[in-house]
Amino acid sequence: MNEFTRNMLVRTIFLSRNRPRIVGLVVLVILILLTVLGVNKLQQFKGNATYPPVLARTATGGTNAPTAGSSIIRHYEYVFPDGRMYVYDMDKGHELVKTIRLPTTAGVRGVVASPITHMLYISYGGDGGSNGNGSLLKYDLVADQPVWTKSYSHGIDSMAISPDGKTIYMPDGELTPDGTWYVIDANSGNETGTINGGRGPHNTIVSLNGAHVYLGGRNHNYLEVADTRTNQVIKNIGPLFSGVRPFTINGSETIAYTTSTGLLGFQVSDIKTGQVLYTVHIKGFSWNGRGPSAPSHGISLSPDEKELYVMDSPNSYVHVFDVSGVPASAPVQVADIKVTSMAGNESDCAYDCLKDGWIQHSKDGRFVYVGDSGDVIDTATRKSVITLPTLSNTRKMLEIDWQNGVPIFTTSRSGLGYVTNPGSSTPTSTSNPTISAFPTDTVTPNFIAFQPADISIPTFFSLSASDILATEPCRSVHNIRPG
Repeated sequence: MNEFTRNMLVRTIFLSRNRPRIVGLVVLVILILLTVLGVNKLQQFKGNATYPPVLARTATGGTNAPTAGSSIIRHYEYVFPDGRMYVYDMDKGHELVKTIRLPTTAGVRGVVASPITHMLYISYGGDGGSNGNGSLLKYDLVADQPVWTKSYSHGIDSMAISPDGKTIYMPDGELTPDGTWYVIDANSGNETGTINGGRGPHNTIVSLNGAHVYLGGRNHNYLEVADTRTNQVIKNIGPLFSGVRPFTINGSETIAYTTSTGLLGFQVSDIKTGQVLYTVHIKGFSWNGRGPSAPSHGISLSPDEKELYVMDSPNSYVHVFDVSGVPASAPVQVADIKVTSMAGNESDCAYDCLKDGWIQHSKDGRFVYVGDSGDVIDTATRKSVITLPTLSNTRKMLEIDWQNGVPIFTTSRSGLGYVTNPGSSTPTSTSNPTISAFPTDTVTPNFIAFQPADISIPTFFSLSASDILATEPCRSVHNIRPG
């Protein structure tokens, strides 16, 4: 055997005996290199706060992939506990679509959206008085990322937005002794005017046609109506039982349904005359005065305006009234629906954490969402069909519908009526660009997972990487724990 052959034989034997070790070493080297590269990329991201990630994740757990070009309409419920946003697919058993952390840990007070501009707005921070001043976050629903935040020299609360998405009407907070609603340019966040309303500015509704804004002052026993052209109050509805708490109106602006501090029940008023028509007490239930100061802190009119759902947080019930005879006849109590206990406080809550409750109908009237209990009620059976744990820790929520990769409709926090033709008994489309007919087909928003944004955030504020965090993995609806 010559020397070359002998060397080759020795090398072959060595490699065969040590092949597992060599392969393992190569794999280990590759893993180390990948880890170093990954850490470097992460450090690069953390050092660049002006390029936050697109905060989105497609649905997991068997859901269909997003289809940006589909003409199918899809319905989503957005839920806003402090510091986060959860999105649920209403057409797939309220499956969790995504979770997003937001810089709103100072306390969410209101939320509105505009399908016209594709923007979502969240008011957060102090509602005046000892709670201090507040801020507004503008969020691009299509790009799935914040646009700006704006801090104000006054409190904030539950605002409303005009149908064209250009103007926000912001109450300066229920703890504020004045009665000021600020008129805000939705594009820039700048204040352009004020409306003088009732003391303790708290809740707000803009009419479907955008002509009027309804002002609910917590410490004022009149619901006020302002003209959006002049920003002047043109009508007072009342006197009511006491200060105005959650309220709603019908689509043609003839009837207002209001709740009040200290009233287990609600009142029905004629908007045209400003007179109270009926004061309705909940039958078969009582309240000892403990807990929430407004025991019926939640009221929602069905889209077809035939039923009214009313909160009863002390007893953990939602009561259903037939209001199809209003104004000719008084509301009739037709059902009492037990919901998850509303005793105690919201968890991971900045302030105002008592479980007061809130109620919101879906656009098509299929569901009623009960804030602070988490229940989703099927209106056909009048039974709770699922409990969303995130909804049990907030009363800020709304519906946003998508088609062809963009939002096409949104409800407000308040469950409004949508009958704009008084002679019609079913919701109709109107000239209001944010209102659409009630389609039954369904499309997933154009969610993009973990893609860097290609724009910087305007310098109304300074965001650090810890302010805007990457999307959390989707989890089972039943296992979610906020915070």
